[in-house]
Amino acid sequence: MQRFVPGFRINAGNLLRVLPLAMSLISLTLAAPAMAQEQTPRTLTVTGRGVESIPTTLTKVQLGVEVQGKTAAEVQEEVARRSSAVVELLKSRNVEKLETTGISLNPVYSYEGNVQRLTGYAGTNTVSFRLDTPSAGSLLDEAVKAGATRIDGISFVAADSAIAVAQKQALREAVEEANQQADAVLSALNFTKREVIGIKINDAVPPQLPIINYAVQAERADKAASTPVIGGEQQVEASVTLQIRY
Repeated sequence: MQRFVPGFRINAGNLLRVLPLAMSLISLTLAAPAMAQEQTPRTLTVTGRGVESIPTTLTKVQLGVEVQGKTAAEVQEEVARRSSAVVELLKSRNVEKLETTGISLNPVYSYEGNVQRLTGYAGTNTVSFRLDTPSAGSLLDEAVKAGATRIDGISFVAADSAIAVAQKQALREAVEEANQQADAVLSALNFTKREVIGIKINDAVPPQLPIINYAVQAERADKAASTPVIGGEQQVEASVTLQIRY
């Protein structure tokens, strides 16, 4: 005896045809989350760091001329005269990266009884350059004799070619350290490293050695045989981040 539902009719033949399709849809629905989970790779992210120390061979110098006088024209003329002599000396010594870093001309005031009075003008012209460290001391003395009145400071740096070689070595060290970290973690968890699926090289700027002020030595350059300038070492750093599938 068949039962009828208004608008819907089922018989044994239809049920046998529909049942396998329904079971297949249920199986696919249950398997989909498991398949999605299986396709998501398990990854470990590690960062390694490498550091190389190399000797500094170049000295970057900042020096200039400072003049005071009664009139702006007088001061500017004297600054220009002395600065030209200093620049000519530097060019004759074939210094590297010679450039002007500052020019100024300012009024100078005195204060008496809360009254401001113009007493003159002060002008400056400063330059920066770099040269081999062994030559720096004698050149500083010559620059002072040529007209420089300020030695604002010096810093030490390695040659560009030496920095490039050190950066490559630091990168190798960083990769090796990152791999060692991954091996240690995965071994402790009884997992096997499969492949590297992501690499990121983190930017790092090689730091310069601190600037040293040589203003006092500049004032006494005429009394000293030669201003001593001694470089040191510079550290070149690099870091690498690896994403590893296991």
